[in-house]
Amino acid sequence: MTMATRENGTNVAVAGILASIVVYALLADEPFLITLATRVVIFAIAAVGLNLALGYGGLVSFGHAAFFGIGGFAAGILASHAQDYTAVFESPFLLEGTNQMLIIWPVALVAAALAALAIGALSLRTSGVYFIMITLAFAQMIYYFAISWPRYGGEDGLSIYTRNAFPGADPYSNLHFFLIAVLALAISMLVVWRITNARFGLALQAARQNPGRVSAAGIKPYNVRLTAFVLSAMITGLAGALYVDLIKFVSPAMMSWHISGEIMIIVILGGVGRLFGPLAGALMFVFMEHWLGTSLKEVLPREGAFWDFIQGFLEHWRILLGLTLLAVVLFAKGGIIGILAGGGRGHG
Repeated sequence: MTMATRENGTNVAVAGILASIVVYALLADEPFLITLATRVVIFAIAAVGLNLALGYGGLVSFGHAAFFGIGGFAAGILASHAQDYTAVFESPFLLEGTNQMLIIWPVALVAAALAALAIGALSLRTSGVYFIMITLAFAQMIYYFAISWPRYGGEDGLSIYTRNAFPGADPYSNLHFFLIAVLALAISMLVVWRITNARFGLALQAARQNPGRVSAAGIKPYNVRLTAFVLSAMITGLAGALYVDLIKFVSPAMMSWHISGEIMIIVILGGVGRLFGPLAGALMFVFMEHWLGTSLKEVLPREGAFWDFIQGFLEHWRILLGLTLLAVVLFAKGGIIGILAGGGRGHG
């Protein structure tokens, strides 16, 4: 059995795990599990975006939370104005609020793309740790701008009373929204697959490995990387718009550097440069967050010094996440997908 065949089987297994969770939730009447699965899918979309830049382009961006938050604010602002029956602005042209996802999504994509174009145009003139710090600095600038924007809640954020609408779907159905998120994930992964297997994707990977040779071939690595960075931001911005619909709330916390770190952890856990890596990483991350941080504590005994220690340790479940991440970086650079498919290292 070839490595490609094993990896395809692993991809199907990862998707099957997610489907199994949803089927169990429906049979057991556990709507919370459907919401949890939707969270997995949305963070997988955000990681698909970062994986395009990091896994295939070698761009270690620590500012993707900015695009996640920009997509979220685009959705939140349009939805809030639709609730209030007011225009977002009237000059230089009229922009009214809306609760239609198919209108909100393109706005979120464009807003994230414009921000990425500005950030990337400057940050991509550097490399290495300088690129990391500049993307982080830009994300923090946008984060603090959002905090100081009282019109839309400032630090307190902005609440959305109802979920936005999608043609043929019930906005109050958690299952319908999960299926919408899965559709968005499938489209995002298809786009990345087509990009990375086209001539542009080959040029992007070549620019990561040997930019001098790419320049000699008449291709400007800067232009290739900037295009990939913008596309990456757009996918992450779409995830932000979906996340606001999931929690019916948007705040500057979506732009915090912690979110950038979580998205990067998801990519590394799943497998850098693996198409299904973001989904596998999101499953692992959300599982550890929920099961170790909440569910396991509820079923453990609550008496005795040893169990008190375990309960206290689970309060800091991110320690186990950090140890898992360290093990992946040191011993399994192909992430979960690489381990299950036979130890491949991906594109990291």
